Amino acid sequence: MMGFVPIFKRELHSLVVTPIAWVVSTAFLIIMGLFFFFLLVSFGAAEDVVRSSGPIETFFGGSVFFYFPLVLICPVLTMRLFAEERRTGTIEALMTTPCTPAAIVLGKFGATFTVFIAMWAPTLLYMVILSRFGEIDWRIVATGYLGVFLVGGAYLSVGTLASSLTQNQLSAAVGSAVFILMVFLVGFLSTIAEEGPLRSAAEHVSVSSLMNDLSRGLLDTRRLVFWGSFIVLPLFATVRTVEAWRWG
Repeated sequence: MMGFVPIFKRELHSLVVTPIAWVVSTAFLIIMGLFFFFLLVSFGAAEDVVRSSGPIETFFGGSVFFYFPLVLICPVLTMRLFAEERRTGTIEALMTTPCTPAAIVLGKFGATFTVFIAMWAPTLLYMVILSRFGEIDWRIVATGYLGVFLVGGAYLSVGTLASSLTQNQLSAAVGSAVFILMVFLVGFLSTIAEEGPLRSAAEHVSVSSLMNDLSRGLLDTRRLVFWGSFIVLPLFATVRTVEAWRWG
């Protein structure tokens, strides 16, 4: 993939020097910090109550406060990737470089995914804090973060595709957010649908089902393959879109 590294560095620098990533990161950490604080307060106030889930399981998908930031930050991080370049005309210069379409797409996606990982890195301190009050299973923490990065990667992939389909950043953000919400609502059917093929299909695509399993340390290869495909397919479609720009 000729040109991946220069594109990756260029996009990462662009994200770091603009206020978007910093504003999104600050808002994300404030939300997650408040969530973790209230999580500790909740468990601390109910020490004698038998709970069906522990603090780690609750943190990784046991509350809407886990999913809400993902729906917001992923579209915002990806909305400018191609839309801004098409609006300003810099995409034409990019298309004349020897960089392959795959390198361009993966370079841009890789930069946003790196920022996404960096945003989650401070939350490791939450796990350290929990470990000071009792033993925690770091394997469960690892599978929890695996789920975070699978879901985040899928959402960023969708956002990358949405950005390539329009010249308007807002349209890209709204389009990817709507699609993400639709997928989430399809998964929600697993909690209200009767036993049958519809419920089984909904459980397979459910974000909450994935995170509930991984927050308990349960690895289901079928879910991993599905979410891995959820990352790859939008990126493949984006590559084909960029190829069409070059030859069309």
